[in-house]
Amino acid sequence: MVGSPQHQSLIQGILKWADGQGMSESALPGLQLYRADEPTATCSSTVYDPSIAFLIQGGKTVQLGDREIVYDELTYLTTSVSLPVLGHVVEASPDRPYLAMKLVFSPQEIADLVLQAQLVDVPECDEASMCNCGLQVAHLEPDLLDALARLLGLLDRPQDIAVLGPLFRREVLYRVLMGELGLRMRKFAMVDHQASRVSRVIAILKDRFTEPLRVKELADAVNMSESALFRSFKDVTRMSPLQFQKRLRLYEARRLMLGEGLEAATASFRVGYESPSHFSREYSRLFGASPRSDVLRQRAEQLKSLG
Repeated sequence: MVGSPQHQSLIQGILKWADGQGMSESALPGLQLYRADEPTATCSSTVYDPSIAFLIQGGKTVQLGDREIVYDELTYLTTSVSLPVLGHVVEASPDRPYLAMKLVFSPQEIADLVLQAQLVDVPECDEASMCNCGLQVAHLEPDLLDALARLLGLLDRPQDIAVLGPLFRREVLYRVLMGELGLRMRKFAMVDHQASRVSRVIAILKDRFTEPLRVKELADAVNMSESALFRSFKDVTRMSPLQFQKRLRLYEARRLMLGEGLEAATASFRVGYESPSHFSREYSRLFGASPRSDVLRQRAEQLKSLG
């Protein structure tokens, strides 16, 4: 697998089409390319939407709540629901950069494939909480690597993208669904499964994360008891609903300060905090620095990567 023709093809393709450092949108709908020539000095905070990240070269760690996932060359990470994570590139150099591809999908795409392939049964897992987690990692199988190489190869043949792009994309999703993590992804496509209900709660929280949190209201919205929602939510996200909401608030505040130049107090009120001092304490606890210090550090790293 490592060094195979397909592997080399993917490396060369990403190097050719990735537009500088960081993330680049490709001409293929829903396909993003990533490149980094050195490890990141700080963790990036972002919300992963449903997607599959294929790590072609290098190494990265992702922290979801109390769980840290390490994934390296020729592994892939599935995100079945929207999740706030901290990411850190740990293995990269100019001679051997970190290279990755991310394919964003809709839950409906997975549900359609599950029905078409008649994959309606979901066996139970021995370790339920780990099985239910919305973030999972596995090694790239040969068939999946082949499908990825065909998909990325379409960038060299733009005239074929309109016809073959949807077919090759569907093949990649199908290979993932039939692979090591397929059983776990199916749970989120089944309307009556607990994981699917948690997914609906996450959608509510994303839309209303600045509002006061009422667990009972969330539980009633998906016909679950408060205790069942709390337990299932923590299995999927590795956080309680309150911790999840807090992450969304802090990540958005960080984005507002870094991307829009807002002061910490203004950003804190914008995301739903009533006390700037409370916001500053929680921000420092998560990111390891005060809002001002963290933003200055982030900007310095951005300038370094551009220079």
